[in-house]
Amino acid sequence: MKYSIKSQLILTFLGLIVVMFGLNLLINNVWLEKFYIRQKQADMVQIYDQINKYEDYADYQTESFDKLIQGIQDRESVDMIILKPEHDGSAAVIYESRDDLLMRGRIEGYFRGFIITDDTQDVLRKTDRYRIQKFHDSIDHMDYLESFGVFENGCYFLLRLPIQSIRENVKIANKFTTYIILAGILLSIIMVWWLSRRISKPVQELTAISKRMANLDFDAKYMSGGKNEIGQLGENFNQMSDTLERVISELKTANNELQMDLEKKVQLDEMRKEFLSNVSHELKTPIALIQGYAEGLQECINDDEQSREFYCEVIVDEASKMNRLVQKLLTLNQLEFGNDVVNMERFDLMELLQGVVQSAGLLADQKDAVIELSMKNAEGESFCKEASQKEIKLPSLYVWGDEFKIEEVATNYVSNALNHVEGDKRILVSAQTQGDKVRVTVFNTGQQIPQEDIDKIWVKFYKVDKARTREYGGSGVGLSIVKAIMDSHHQRFGVSNVSDGVEFWFELENAGKETEER
Repeated sequence: MKYSIKSQLILTFLGLIVVMFGLNLLINNVWLEKFYIRQKQADMVQIYDQINKYEDYADYQTESFDKLIQGIQDRESVDMIILKPEHDGSAAVIYESRDDLLMRGRIEGYFRGFIITDDTQDVLRKTDRYRIQKFHDSIDHMDYLESFGVFENGCYFLLRLPIQSIRENVKIANKFTTYIILAGILLSIIMVWWLSRRISKPVQELTAISKRMANLDFDAKYMSGGKNEIGQLGENFNQMSDTLERVISELKTANNELQMDLEKKVQLDEMRKEFLSNVSHELKTPIALIQGYAEGLQECINDDEQSREFYCEVIVDEASKMNRLVQKLLTLNQLEFGNDVVNMERFDLMELLQGVVQSAGLLADQKDAVIELSMKNAEGESFCKEASQKEIKLPSLYVWGDEFKIEEVATNYVSNALNHVEGDKRILVSAQTQGDKVRVTVFNTGQQIPQEDIDKIWVKFYKVDKARTREYGGSGVGLSIVKAIMDSHHQRFGVSNVSDGVEFWFELENAGKETEER
């Protein structure tokens, strides 16, 4: 990411570190020498004050003076010489830190008032007793910091410190600082990279979760934990995910109810008329049979036990068919009138289809038919199993819908396929992801549906082959129930003839990416 938090943190902290170390190096180069000279200037004043306490030059021969001078030599890298003026106008050396003719000649020149014109001098501090200055010695061509003057006891002194040593110390300090800067930058890069990774990793996880939530994938959860602000934000994301899933489920349910209410008023009168007409027509035949056989029993047309038992079986069978028809009509009536609420929820479609296929396995065995279940996900991966392979579980595929009603749709499709399977006696139930939709198809080998009947099979009580429908006890209501359920979900469904059979299908809204195999 071009403007990632990790990159910004690294660049910001690294920039601050480079600026800080750069300023430190600049300060050392520009002001360290001046600071060092100022400090040495203060040391020279302190040395003057300490020696000036000795009121008589004879005290310079005492043990305490020796200790003082020794301490100064140990503490400060400074050369020192002290002269005592004589009555004849000459001067005697009382103390000198080392035998240096140039230094001795310079203090005698100061004592006698000589000025070396070739020297370059820069007076830093001047009092009536001493002067501190920087100068360039034209004789040995070196720069010095020196202090010269007279003590209160009349003795002259000269303190001198080569500036070159100061510069070498500054150079060494700068070199050492440079190494520290490089090591500090390297260590800082490692620490900032580690810190930015600690900060950016949970932020990246939250970004990925928000993207999945934007695509209505509410299985996304924040797993990194933590008790800081990012950890609390992750917990809020998890709560928001659960809340959004519940709210969207409620909104979808409410939306379906609203659409059904709008359509219900328009269709109400027409549905009543159509329902009464079809029920009257469908119940007329079984009622007539029941009445005829019941009157035959009443009038004792057949006296033998076997005939009476046959009459009773016909009556029971027709009454059972009427009961099933009434139950289906009541279900269909509830769906079409909107009395049965569609509870939209997110469920595993493949688990539902596996249950339907396994339930139909016994009837398939009786008909010597084979039922297969397959799926193809968005990545193009295919999975397949037969109904008898109960131990094999296909990957999950989540959709939005009323799970119990969708199960009834799938059951009607599979039952219809079993009733019409012929030839190779093969039934294939499949699910395939198609963008934001999932299409379920139920294929069976056998005769195709006449083209003129394809649009009519969804109408209540319509039968393509009435003789065959009567043979397996069909009422012509099952596909009408499918239509009512899919209309209540506002989803597409249909049927088409294929090369070796018929394929029924319906679609549902995709509720998220397929999970790994359960």
